[in-house]
Amino acid sequence: MMKIVIAPDSFKESLGAFDVAQALAAGVLLACPDAQIDLCPLADGGEGTVDALVAATGGRVFFADVFDALGQTGRAKFGILGSPQEAGSLLPGMVGLTGAMTETESETAPGGIAVIEMAAAAGLSRVPVDKRNPMRTTTFGVGQLITAALDAEVKEILLGVGDSATCDGGAGALQALGVEFYDADGEACVCGLAGMGLMDVSRVDTTNLDSRLANVKLTVLCDVDNPLLGEAGAARVFGPQKGATPEAVEQLEANLGHWASVLREQGFTDIADLPGAGAAGGLAGGLAAVTGATLESGGKRIAEAAGLAGRLRGADLCLTGEGRLDAQSLAGKTAVRVADLAGREGVSTICIAGELGDVGDLSKKGESHPITERFREVRTLVAANISRSRAMADPAPLLTERARQAIQAFLREE
Repeated sequence: MMKIVIAPDSFKESLGAFDVAQALAAGVLLACPDAQIDLCPLADGGEGTVDALVAATGGRVFFADVFDALGQTGRAKFGILGSPQEAGSLLPGMVGLTGAMTETESETAPGGIAVIEMAAAAGLSRVPVDKRNPMRTTTFGVGQLITAALDAEVKEILLGVGDSATCDGGAGALQALGVEFYDADGEACVCGLAGMGLMDVSRVDTTNLDSRLANVKLTVLCDVDNPLLGEAGAARVFGPQKGATPEAVEQLEANLGHWASVLREQGFTDIADLPGAGAAGGLAGGLAAVTGATLESGGKRIAEAAGLAGRLRGADLCLTGEGRLDAQSLAGKTAVRVADLAGREGVSTICIAGELGDVGDLSKKGESHPITERFREVRTLVAANISRSRAMADPAPLLTERARQAIQAFLREE
């Protein structure tokens, strides 16, 4: 009996990680009906982080009213983790998910661990395409979510910061937490600072910073390790993905540079070159500098919570996937991390990706790349007869078919 661990990330703006895992499992069972399948949906700090960690620990989901990146009010979820549980053995043909997830608005868990994903408040998916502009988007709602977690009397907050629509250096979130900013004339900066407003900041006042943060560990789960500034920084790498024009990218780079200088000159941590500080448009860096938050790899922490290493042990194969496999995947993204972990357990990994970026032509024999060489095989939803828009609109059947094809090929080769 073949044991297969299915550990994908979400496909951004298309399908959540659990649904991706279910679709891949359906394809596996078409090719190998008696396969023993272990579903382990993951995240790297972006969309799906709350669902992945709550499911992995048998936790609960809560809701709070917050502002989105454009300053519109809405509901955003966060989780309170339960106790880590071992994944049970699954019978042939069955798929399962460790833990359970319920929704509540009244119960709290004093002394527990909260998990937040900034994408729930200020994520790119919450901003219409024609309104995406990181010069004008803010992380203020993320600070409100942190406050909601503090209200639940937790001892630690895990904040996933991927898939953001912002590039405000975390200034908006810090305002929601009580930090005040002033310009060169001593006037208070506008509430809900966005990327375009960072150049106005001349002084930082933390007198009214939420005092509860002093007794709560704030851990930022970064989906990338990019610094705040430079060619690999928040503005130049991620700005265009969030709707920034070339001119806006350079202005954001200058504004973030000014922001980092102000923080450094006033005695806060220098975040210009800090690995991970560029995550979520500098939100990670701003929180690290002003609140003392710790930056960690989101993928690593989530994989540990899900017990992925133990679940891979003794498996015959691992399936993973994410929406786009490209050079950025090497900076802590889920598919590469899963393949590396599986490799240490002696397990081969097949990746089903939405599409490929700059990783070479897989149709050419002998073609190799630091990403694709980690996998036994890479298959994509986008193909000669499948457009990107079609793949994003209805990915589940394509995921099932690609998984079926991959498992059939695997069985022929074994």
